[in-house]
Amino acid sequence: MKLQQLKYIVEVLNHNLNVSATADSLYTSQPGISKQVRMLEDELGVQIFGRSGKHLTHVTPAGKDIIEIAQQILSKAENIKAVANEHTLPDQGKLNIATTHTQARYALPDVIKGFMQRYPKVSLHMHQGTPQQISDAAVRGDADFVIATEALHLYNDLVLLPCYHWNRSIIVNKSHPLANIKHKITIEEVARHPIVTYVFGFTGRSELDRAFNEHGLEPQIVFTATDADVIKTYVRLGVGIGVVASMAVNPELDDDLVLIDASHLFEASTTMIGFRKGNFLRTYMYDFIERFASHLTRDVVERASMMRSQEEIDKLFSTTTLPVR
Repeated sequence: MKLQQLKYIVEVLNHNLNVSATADSLYTSQPGISKQVRMLEDELGVQIFGRSGKHLTHVTPAGKDIIEIAQQILSKAENIKAVANEHTLPDQGKLNIATTHTQARYALPDVIKGFMQRYPKVSLHMHQGTPQQISDAAVRGDADFVIATEALHLYNDLVLLPCYHWNRSIIVNKSHPLANIKHKITIEEVARHPIVTYVFGFTGRSELDRAFNEHGLEPQIVFTATDADVIKTYVRLGVGIGVVASMAVNPELDDDLVLIDASHLFEASTTMIGFRKGNFLRTYMYDFIERFASHLTRDVVERASMMRSQEEIDKLFSTTTLPVR
């Protein structure tokens, strides 16, 4: 049994049993991967993958257990490398961050700027996607950290730490009837207008839907996007009123739009930073976390990492006053 064989079966699963795509991602040949998988199966005496002709069709029950352990072994092997690098190259390495557009565009720039000045020899890579996509990346080991609001709680393999609360604002053109509103806007007033907002399952969208449902209202959502800048573009075109994260509106760059506070209409959302359980965190990784959320010191992160469940972690932060953005 070789680490390479374990890596092959894990990557085959990550590529939806497509051996050709797996070979491309690993810069090797399809026959080479198939041969190594067969050799591993022969050595173990069980099939890891079911087949129809030359194609893999499913993961067998034994294969599921084997791949789960293979993932753990590969993670430990990476941790060994990380420990060695921590002692030999403490200020060098890589940091892969998977996050949403809103975090990448509005929450992270100053953090990353300061981090890169402190660690010029650390190669930083940012990957944007939906909360599900970025969580999958962390579970696969493609991302060191995930930063998002939605869906992360669905992943039991991640340690999730709360960073800050945020809420929403409504944006309209200056000619819109709501532009000169003097009182606190009501959910009923919002419901009377077509809405441009985030796609479902993205950037706190669930809180918006919940607020309308609680009042027995059906929002007129006419356009959705994953990008706050795209939402603002279509508000400017008169497609509808925008409901976006308040931090996504820049008073100077968006001075042609009117910002209406809607924090009283929706429950605040919490942005989380997550990483895979059991991962060895380099010193510069702890530093990045604390730069992003100052209450997440190394001591706090280490304590949370040792807890057995997310429920215990949530309890640890139950009395912590998070910043609001």
